[in-house]
Amino acid sequence: VVSGFVANLAHPGGNITGMSLMVSELAAKRLHLLTEAVPGISRVLVLAYLDDPIAPLQVKALKDAARSLSVTLQIHGVRTGDDLPAAFDAGAKERAEGLLTTAESMFVVHRARVTELAARHRLPAMYCYSTHVVDAGGLMAYEVNFPNLLRRAASYVDRILKGAKPSDLPVQQ
Repeated sequence: VVSGFVANLAHPGGNITGMSLMVSELAAKRLHLLTEAVPGISRVLVLAYLDDPIAPLQVKALKDAARSLSVTLQIHGVRTGDDLPAAFDAGAKERAEGLLTTAESMFVVHRARVTELAARHRLPAMYCYSTHVVDAGGLMAYEVNFPNLLRRAASYVDRILKGAKPSDLPVQQ
């Protein structure tokens, strides 16, 4: 089920199809990759913009993954860029050993500040978007291949305009 819109990815039914960003699954994958990159890590600061409806889904996936990885998550809600220093200070008090952010745009907007604070607090960080690495000097990122996703979406638009029924096109992940 994709956010309650379709009952089955292969046969979505109704008048809907599309591309899934797999936000929750990728959050768990990022945590796994961070534990591989930093052997022995046991406490991870997670910054989340909890007002966004996708953030709680990511946090749940992170909690599930953390249990299997024997990692303690220090989840801190951040609403504005001004909240970032306090979240990092709280992570330092809780002896965080690494950093993850959830995939909300707020962390892209404030990427320079996030990466600067991660460096200042000496936290190896896994980000959701390569702009954290390319533009702001972050350590590593794992993201959806957006150009590929857009090409695939365009092919669906083309097929639908040529008469294909959306219900017959599987939701792609």
